[in-house]
Amino acid sequence: MGQAATQPGINWHLKENARDHHTSKFSSKELTVRRGQPFTVTFNGIEEAEQNLTFTAETGPKPSKPAKTEVTFGISSTVSKESWSAVLQSTTSNSVSISISSPPNAIIGRYKLSVRSTARGSSSPASLGTFVLLFNPWSSGDDVFLSNKAECEEYVLEEFGIIFAGNKNHINSFGWNFGQFQEDILNICLSMLDRSLNYRQDPVTDVSHRNDPKYVGRVLSAMVNANDDHGVLLGNWSGNYDGGKSPSSWTGSVEILQGWKKSGFKPVKYGQCWVFAAVLTTVLRCLGIPTRTITNFSSAHDADGNLRVDEFYDADGNHLDRAADSIWNFHVWNESWFSRSDLGPSYSGWQVLDATPQEESEGIYQCGPASRHAIKEGDVDLDYDCPFVFAEVNADCMYWNYDPATRKKTLIFSKSTEIGQSISTKAVGRDDRVDVTNDYKYEEGSKKERDIFKKARKKLGLEDKFDPTAPTQEEIDQKPDISGKFKVAGSFEVGKDLNLILILENLQSDAKTVHVNMTAWTTVYTRKPVYEIWKDSISVTLSPKEEKQFPIKISYPEYQQQLTTDKMIQVTALCHVEGGIQVLVQRDITLDNPAVDIQVLGEAKVNKEVDVEVIFTNTIDVEVKDCVLHVQGNDLLRGILEIAVPQLKAGEKSRTKFKLTPLATGPKYLLVNFSCDKFPDIKTFKRVNVIN
Repeated sequence: MGQAATQPGINWHLKENARDHHTSKFSSKELTVRRGQPFTVTFNGIEEAEQNLTFTAETGPKPSKPAKTEVTFGISSTVSKESWSAVLQSTTSNSVSISISSPPNAIIGRYKLSVRSTARGSSSPASLGTFVLLFNPWSSGDDVFLSNKAECEEYVLEEFGIIFAGNKNHINSFGWNFGQFQEDILNICLSMLDRSLNYRQDPVTDVSHRNDPKYVGRVLSAMVNANDDHGVLLGNWSGNYDGGKSPSSWTGSVEILQGWKKSGFKPVKYGQCWVFAAVLTTVLRCLGIPTRTITNFSSAHDADGNLRVDEFYDADGNHLDRAADSIWNFHVWNESWFSRSDLGPSYSGWQVLDATPQEESEGIYQCGPASRHAIKEGDVDLDYDCPFVFAEVNADCMYWNYDPATRKKTLIFSKSTEIGQSISTKAVGRDDRVDVTNDYKYEEGSKKERDIFKKARKKLGLEDKFDPTAPTQEEIDQKPDISGKFKVAGSFEVGKDLNLILILENLQSDAKTVHVNMTAWTTVYTRKPVYEIWKDSISVTLSPKEEKQFPIKISYPEYQQQLTTDKMIQVTALCHVEGGIQVLVQRDITLDNPAVDIQVLGEAKVNKEVDVEVIFTNTIDVEVKDCVLHVQGNDLLRGILEIAVPQLKAGEKSRTKFKLTPLATGPKYLLVNFSCDKFPDIKTFKRVNVIN
């Protein structure tokens, strides 16, 4: 249903209602209010005794009283907490002001409002127009109630966010424009609900469940990905993004959601986990559910549900892409805040939702809500999808040597402390990282953490079941004769040679001969190998207790053509110890782009032009071309500004100037994405304080 025109003579008190309902940021001229809280409407031309007025509010395709999609209520003297009600505020000779309240568990969505005067019997109802009702985290009776006002500001009203990425050794971050209050986004969010599989199969039942944030969150976790339902974003993890936009090129949700609608609701190409999570953040914040993005480093994708991830390497040390399981350098999902009346009060609070299509749940690609408390306590038998989320932060890792000729696999080693590190989110009211790992699990390696892991295995029936793919205890207990690690000096930059040191140490009191096969592959952030860029092998004899260092250099020309937009490389050394077990040494490297700097040249004032300069220096020894700058920022620019930047010789600096005209006061964010043929998607942001 589109926006209906309101009747002449109706005053929706848009400004006052929006202020009271924390909806002033919406750009629409349609009344948008929150449930469980009164709003005022005044209308003219009613001459009858005002207590004879009967209102009808209806939503969905076939409104009905049993489904609570149609409600009828007259004038009463007090506000009802349990049902819709209208209280007379004031009257003049031909106008009536009414305060209308909805219950805190009302169905959210677009309503038609009509009024009928019953004084003369059956007069036909007069349409008053439409309004949109949202979840209300400021109302104590609402399932999404959040008592901390600063958190309401951040998780519902803030349009700017920071998403963390990289790997556990090297966390980086970038800004994102959620833009939940921008033009048409609310309508698009409501369209997502109306295009879901649930709505298509049974629209009446679907709409009647839209009072429940559990239901709405789960439905939208399916609709953000294109699998099953022609949802918003098509995922692509191949490293080749022809026919669409590379996932790392997006800097906001607005372009994606508006693009989905403009194309006639064809999936937008392409998304990866942080894009799915960012779009779901936009949609849930828009509808009033407090939501944030969460990044989990060394995140397990446990495809077979055994709380174990298996990785396979051949004799040369190549990481084989043959297992359904995988360990992602990072994975981004969402947490939304609401109560869990279905599970009990201790499971209320933050709930995990994941819109990235990884595994099916009840036959479609959706995930959650999984109670974060249930994950920490190992209560994996509770709704929804707790085993998958539990594995993402807790699975044990098994590293195998696999011989494709004989199909024989040999355990190299296992590790129970690898998965689920530095779980991160943006701080409330600050542009900082907050670590929430302790909210997902007890201290890694502690007895409590191991007990919870065993509890989860037991609940899933894994303790008593023979698993032919599992290693024997004898394999798990075997001890290597040598240890190895890659030492990294400083950070790695795109355009520079990569220098590492392989350190091998003999742990025994007799000499050991070791044959080492080393490889380096460019990967996507899921650690899926894409191109082999380097290989080498060495043989070495280590004296008793001796440590030796072997410098490794991978030159820029070796990796330049093959680097993915994730800028990640996996280096592996498989050490074959004569007379002993193999040792696997690996390191995931994330390369840094050169910096882009934003300067605001003067004070930023409302409705006054101000110059901005973006500065980039080509730090590499070759010319860069096809340079383009994309800039966006709510209340600073309309839409996305695209500026072509001239090619730059080695060491040359570019200064690109443009003008802004801020539309509103307060802290605003400018997001910049600079791309060229050698450096795709260098992102940065700048906080701009706009004054009167």
